[in-house]
Amino acid sequence: MSSLEGKRVAVTGAAGGLGTPVAELLAARGAHVTGIDRLECTVCASSIVTDLSDDAALLALCRRLADDPPDILVNIAGIMRFGLHESQPFDALSLCYRINLIVPAALAQTVAGPMRTRGSGQIVNIGSMLGAIPYPWFAAYSSSKAGLAALSQALRRELAGSGVAVTHVSPRAAKTKLNDGEVERFLDLAGMKADDPDWVARRIVAAIEGRRTNVSIGAMERVYAALNALVPAVIDSGLKSQVRRARAAFT
Repeated sequence: MSSLEGKRVAVTGAAGGLGTPVAELLAARGAHVTGIDRLECTVCASSIVTDLSDDAALLALCRRLADDPPDILVNIAGIMRFGLHESQPFDALSLCYRINLIVPAALAQTVAGPMRTRGSGQIVNIGSMLGAIPYPWFAAYSSSKAGLAALSQALRRELAGSGVAVTHVSPRAAKTKLNDGEVERFLDLAGMKADDPDWVARRIVAAIEGRRTNVSIGAMERVYAALNALVPAVIDSGLKSQVRRARAAFT
């Protein structure tokens, strides 16, 4: 029997390209999944239809989760921003940081206390390898996902010994609608791999079941992330040709 049998799981972004297969797999393992999205989650046992970009809606959701905290919170909802940072509209930057970092921080804050009091629970944050290897043309997205990784690590240390696990998963690019035409062009130009969302979803659910601390998807990406942390100049050098091609293609 799966460790998820009978667990109540709240999933943000559950109607999206990655959230839907994650919700399906969780349900297949016996979890009662509540999808949180702008659209109803058709594969979930129940749905909370809301707009996470709206302050009042987010606060209402926080109150609802505080009153009835799930066993597991999975933060998948995300926004992609692509292009030169200097060309990004303020509203677009604000939305990117809000959905990718502020929303999961607010929801984690909401459930952490009740989970600690209960002595059990799990907070799962879905980041990105671009948070560990900040990429040009993805400045806002990379920095918001780097912030989510730091949030996850800090929460894990705060909640150590409480019975509440914090899991952070960093996928590579996935073949979802999060990638518009320009992002697809950049991935081709850079030779970056985009994974099948069902395959990524299986990795995420395995991390949840195993209550893993940190999962980074992609062997070479893990190497590049380590190099970026220790000797970022090596990554700077390796990206030079990609940056030249991107400047020619997108500026």
